[in-house]
This record gives sequence, C-alpha cells and structure tokens, in this order.
Amino acid sequence: MKATEVPAIDGAYLFEPTPYADERGFFCRTFDSDVVRSVGLDPHAFVQDSLSRSARGVLRGLHLRSGDGEAKLVRCSYGKIFDVVVDLRKDSPTYRNVASFELSGKTQVTLYVPAGCAHGFQALTETADTAYRIDRPHDPAEDVAIAFDDPELAIAWPLPVTSMSQRDREAPSLAKALLHQES
Repeated sequence: MKATEVPAIDGAYLFEPTPYADERGFFCRTFDSDVVRSVGLDPHAFVQDSLSRSARGVLRGLHLRSGDGEAKLVRCSYGKIFDVVVDLRKDSPTYRNVASFELSGKTQVTLYVPAGCAHGFQALTETADTAYRIDRPHDPAEDVAIAFDDPELAIAWPLPVTSMSQRDREAPSLAKALLHQES
C-alpha cells in the first residue's frame, strides 16, 4: 500500500493498495496503520465505520461537520463512484479548491478527507457501496450541507441526479452555508 498526496487539497491523501489477484478473485489490505502513520495521521483516531449503498445516479452531499470538523477515510468497496472534496478550511493554502476522484471496488483506493473539507459523491454503477472510517462520533447537530449544484463550485457531476435526500435537495449555497457556520 502506498500513500499519495492530493495536490489540490492540502492534507488529503489517496491510499492505494496492492491487490493480489488469482482465479478466486482478489485480496488486498484496505487499511494499514503503518502507512497511515507515515503521512502524519493517527491510525487510532478513527472511531466509527459506516457503509452506504447507492443506486446509479444517486448523489450524496456535499456534507461537512461544524465545530472541530470530521476527518474520514472513504473507499468504494463495490461498484464505482465519482467522489468530490471541497477545501473549506480558511487557513488552508488550498482553500475553496475542488478535487474529484473516481473510486471503485476494482481498485479499492481509499481517499483521506481532512476535517474542514466538504465531501460528496455520485454512484456511477447500478450498485455502489461506499465505506467510511470517521474520526469522531456522529452528532446530527453539527451536520452542514451545501448545494451540490452551487455555481461557485461548478462541479461537473457525470450523471443526471436520480435521487438525493431532502436535506441535500434543500441545501443552501456555499456562501449561505459558510455564513451560517460563522454565526
């Protein structure tokens, strides 16, 4: 497994496993505490694992946490997703940068999203399972959503949106979400 910095988002990393494939399928390590530690992250900081299943075209996000934020490791364990990170840390050299990735069950690449960054994804396959490893217990009072189609972000989602939560449909613009976070 190797770690690669994401130039567009300061502190973000891609963790790329080395799958072993044979006639049975494949095996790979999806988390390695030594590799995580090698880039300055505490592997023991992650306290919650979650999984979502989405159908093709489903869009989840853009989400972030207020307060101390939330760092997470995101991996598509089955299928394929278009994954997006927006740096909303005011003191970051990559503030307001947007980066996108295609994550898939075939590669098992894991994306590290630093706290203070918004995150969202769209399922590209009929079924897409997405695994999250999160560094804080969930507190719904800290949930922040940003409009996925905010023109300021200009994210080129690859598919028409087939479904999203009511919260995501009603999410405010980036400017309004940032104002709300500051108050």
